[in-house]
Amino acid sequence: MDALWCVLPAAGKGVRAGGDRPKQYQCVAGRPLIEHTLERLAAHPRIAGLMVVISPDDTHFASVAQVHGKPLLTATGGSERSHSVLAGLHALPDSVGPGDFVLVHDAARPCVRGDDISRLIDLAGAGEGGLLGAPLRDTLKRAGASGHSVATEPREGRWRAFTPQMFRRDALARALALAADAGIVVSDEAMAMERVGVAPLLVEGSEDNIKVTTPADFALAEFLIGRTR
Repeated sequence: MDALWCVLPAAGKGVRAGGDRPKQYQCVAGRPLIEHTLERLAAHPRIAGLMVVISPDDTHFASVAQVHGKPLLTATGGSERSHSVLAGLHALPDSVGPGDFVLVHDAARPCVRGDDISRLIDLAGAGEGGLLGAPLRDTLKRAGASGHSVATEPREGRWRAFTPQMFRRDALARALALAADAGIVVSDEAMAMERVGVAPLLVEGSEDNIKVTTPADFALAEFLIGRTR
């Protein structure tokens, strides 16, 4: 399989992370979080280029032409992650064909391991795509309206979804557009594909592929960045 382009939706505000700017631009180990993510992806030999999707009023993204010699392009996103991913897919260069696979990765996941990306490409590329994730290992509780535990849910067959997620360019674009037309906000690309009858392959990845969401996550990301490759 040829090298793949990667779309990074980065138009969100990340309000749960606090701070005076969106979380992807807050500093970790002396640099904006998104820069760590971009460098991690660009360093992978099977990633051909990067498409970063930013908000229309973004004043923080420091656009450069290349990262590690890989082209970096930008597009303007929307109010939902799915809108931004769709915009990024439409803005990819013509060299990315309609049936070519594309990776989608969270800008706030700077610790993804290169070996996990390779395994995802190899395994999910043999079918119609898939995503990194990990089986749920903790006991799962269902909370009632009062915040008390009212039941213990089965965890067999339950996975946590990570990124990258990988699907064919046009198939993913169609699935996202159909969800938008139906007024459904999908939480990830796999959900959009599931809605059109595709069963994405779950590829187990390292659980230190964390998504920075809360203030406490920044310290953990800083600890992990220098220890994961």
